[in-house]
Parts: sequence; C-alpha cells; structure tokens
Amino acid sequence: MKTLLLIDAHAMIHRAFHALPETLKARDGTPTNAIYGFFLMLEKILSETNPTHIAVCFDTPKPTFRKKLFEGYQAKRPPMDVGIKVQIPIIKQLLKDGGLLCLEKPGFEADDVIGTVTEEQKKSFDRVLILTGDRDLLQLTDENVYLMAPRRGVSDFQLFTPKEVVEKYGVTPDHIPDYKALAGDSSDNYNTVKGIGPKTTQTLLAGNKTIEDLLANLDKVENPRFQKLLTDHADDVRLFKKIATIVRDVPLEKYDDALLFKGFDKAIQEPLKKLELFSIINKLFNIKPEVKKEVIIDKPKPTDQLNLF
Repeated sequence: MKTLLLIDAHAMIHRAFHALPETLKARDGTPTNAIYGFFLMLEKILSETNPTHIAVCFDTPKPTFRKKLFEGYQAKRPPMDVGIKVQIPIIKQLLKDGGLLCLEKPGFEADDVIGTVTEEQKKSFDRVLILTGDRDLLQLTDENVYLMAPRRGVSDFQLFTPKEVVEKYGVTPDHIPDYKALAGDSSDNYNTVKGIGPKTTQTLLAGNKTIEDLLANLDKVENPRFQKLLTDHADDVRLFKKIATIVRDVPLEKYDDALLFKGFDKAIQEPLKKLELFSIINKLFNIKPEVKKEVIIDKPKPTDQLNLF
C-alpha cells in the first residue's frame, strides 16, 4: 500500500521528553530521553504501518501569523524546557543523517506544513497517516487521511478516521475549526464565548454548515442567552476560527522526490553511537544483539568409587 507518513516533530518530541526520565543522558552529559523516545515511537510506527514515503515537519522559532492576529495565542503555555530545546536540533540532524525529509516554513506552524503536504499529496497515495498529539490536525482527516495520536507512553496509539472524530467530538472534521472557535481551547488560550461549551457548540453547529452561517442566522437561535453571547462575541468567533484553521497552501520548496523512504541511511549509526543509543541502532536496522554463549565446563566423568556414594 502506497503510504505517506507525516510526523509532527515538536508534538512527538514533547511527548517523548515527558514520557521518559530526564536522567537518560550520554556520557558527555547530553540529555537523550527525548531523542530515545522519539526514535522509539518512530520505529514502532514504521514497523506497524510500513510507509513508502515520509516527511517530518518542524515548527520554527519565528512568530507565526497566528501570533500576529492574536497576541495572546498560546500565551499560557510554559516556556520550552531547556532539555527539550537542546535535543530538537540533534533529532533534526539525526533524521537528515538517516535520509528522512525534514520540512519547515518560518511564519507557519508544523500543522500548516502538514496541512499543505496532505492537500498536495493525498490523491497520489492510498493513505496518508499523520502522527501527532495535536488534535487540531483532526480537521485534515478524510476518506484516506488518518490521524495517529499517542495515548500512553511512546508505544500506544489511537487511530482517528472521520468516523472517530464525529464519535468523540460530535462534529465532522470540517467543523473542527468552528468547534474550537466556539467552545474554546485552553491550551491555545482561546477566550472566545464564555458560557458556550462543547455540548452547546455541537448543538449550534448541527444545524449550520459553518460559523459564518450560524452568525448570519442568529435570529434562528432559540435560546436568547446564546443569541446575545454570539452577537456580542461575533468578531472574536470569526478571529478564532481563522486562527484554528490549518493553512493548506504554504509556499514550500519542491520536496516530492525527497519523500521516498526505503529505510534508514547507515550515516545515522555513528552519531547514535556517540549518544550511546545502541538499542535504537538495533531497532532501526533490525540488528539482533549478540547473545553471549554460555561457557560449559566439562564435568569429570563418574568413577566407580564416586558411584558408590
């Protein structure tokens, strides 16, 4: 099956960092818990899905257009841990050494890069798999686009198709930006319409294709309280929908030929050895560790005298 795997690098690196103890370090003191966990997840996903093409998408330090639209965007998130910050460039270089394509675009999030590649490539593949812990990307799920989200640790994942999105959130994938714009999202600091929660959002969206349709027909909203809240916060709702909507036309340099994946390049082995991550090398290259042979010492043959006892 022709499969494209798209990885939300920062989301998975954060996941790995917090799932494994910070005591994991190389002899020179370099922290390796995020590196180790990230490649454990990657190896497991590769063994289970057998992708033919891969791209790993990164955020950049440059502020995105969302921050320009709303200064408070993600303002409540704690600063990135120094231990993570140190390991991100190491992971990126290891991926490049291994021959994997790394994509990023200043001014945009990895979500937008993933959204763009998905939009451009989904018709060329039997399936597109998105590995992330970010539920915003659920809006990209389609008949052949699925999201894989970690549930526990670094080895347990949940698969989302459009059906699972509806079952969990009560809205279709296309409605995810509308859902976030109304219900809010504390992780991104969406202070939209206080007083309208997830259940009310589902009800309001059930009879309207988009937020714009809802706001254009407020006279049809039966509850006068909700009608007033939506009237008072209409501009905020429109703004947050724009922020919640993943961009699908990021101007990327030509990358198509670099998507092909036929296994890791051996160039990744040396830097992994320096980090003392030998088990990762074994997993990525399917190397079985040598089993030390048990030394058997010949026992003296029994004599007639010994047999007497």
